[in-house]
Amino acid sequence: MRAHHARAAKALDVRVEPGGEFWGWAGRTLGAPARTADGQPAWLRLVSAPEDKASGKLWDGALDAQHAFGDLDGHRPVLLAVHDAVNDGTAYRAELSVRVDQPVLSDDPILQDDLPLPNPWWHELAGRLEKVAAVDTDRVAVRQQYMDRVIPQFVGIPAPAVTCWTTAHSDVHWATLIASPLRLLDWEGWGRAPGGFDAATLYAYTLLQPNVAARVRDAFPILGSHAGLAAEATVCAELLQTVSRGDNLVLEDRLRDWSEDLCRLQP
Repeated sequence: MRAHHARAAKALDVRVEPGGEFWGWAGRTLGAPARTADGQPAWLRLVSAPEDKASGKLWDGALDAQHAFGDLDGHRPVLLAVHDAVNDGTAYRAELSVRVDQPVLSDDPILQDDLPLPNPWWHELAGRLEKVAAVDTDRVAVRQQYMDRVIPQFVGIPAPAVTCWTTAHSDVHWATLIASPLRLLDWEGWGRAPGGFDAATLYAYTLLQPNVAARVRDAFPILGSHAGLAAEATVCAELLQTVSRGDNLVLEDRLRDWSEDLCRLQP
């Protein structure tokens, strides 16, 4: 990965800066700070996959997001260039983006500490996600077949009817958000989902902090409504499924409480 990262940097005419190397899940991605030929700060991210799997939603997510959203009124890092290569049956895609130097709100997707954020920040986040929701796309983040299978299994209710499908970032949590100015990172998996899906996802990752979780629900009134029930049940089931595989165990009790609340909300 380091060798291909260096080759991509040469192909894109950028200089990788020492330190700051960041590895993604299971070594699938490698990112590092860089400088363009004219000295502008950038971020060079390399993703790898078997050549026969180097396509589809996750592979093209950042590029598709650039075409669909641009910089999202300054709230999304611009993708500057892409470079593809294949070697010994493995495909590599290098994505060069504008660098964001401000830290994310949490190193962990799950919020571990209370986080007082001002009202304007919440209003701005809600406004940006509303703009994302209005974008038309044929990309799919959540499939009905998945909902029909996991919601009964993990939440214990039939999959609620989706009253409105909208476009979602689909990975809104505390490790993809920057506070000031507001930025939303990691656009690999965006696509169509039940209305309120991003709000429900953020709420799920906030369950350990009741004060902030209540603020999420205040900022996104679709949560707790009939229109948001499908999104809440889907996210709750998704995370309970990860718990069954040994992940996100710290959320288990709160997720089970949430699932009981959802059972009481169903018509």
